[in-house]
Amino acid sequence: MASLLRDLKRVATAETRRHELLRSRLATAIAASLVVYAAGSVLMYFLERHGRGTEIRTFGDAAFFTAVQLLTISSQLRNPVTASGRVVDVLLELYAIVVVTSVAGSFAAFFHAHDQQDK
Repeated sequence: MASLLRDLKRVATAETRRHELLRSRLATAIAASLVVYAAGSVLMYFLERHGRGTEIRTFGDAAFFTAVQLLTISSQLRNPVTASGRVVDVLLELYAIVVVTSVAGSFAAFFHAHDQQDK
C-alpha cells in the first residue's frame, strides 16, 4: 500500500518524465470526458425530452443517461427514442470505448517503461 501511495505521489508531482507523461495523459482524458459529458447531456436533453415514450424528461435524466453511457455501463432507461438521440448515443459509447482503451494503454506503457528500466 505504501508503494502505491508513493507512486501516486510521483505521478501527481510528475517526479520523472514517465510520471509526467502518465499525468498528462490522464488529465487530458479527464478534461475531454468532462467536455463530452457536458455536451452529451445537453444534446440528449434537447433531442430526447419531447420524444414519444422517452424517459429523459429533465436535464438530470439526460445527465444520468450520458454518465452511464460514458462509463460504458448502460442504463435501464428506454432511450434514446429519437433517431438523432440514437446517433448521439452511439457516439458517446464509441468515445467511451476509445477513452477506456487509451487510458489502459497509457497505464500499460507506464508500467512497461518501468519494467524496462529494471532490466
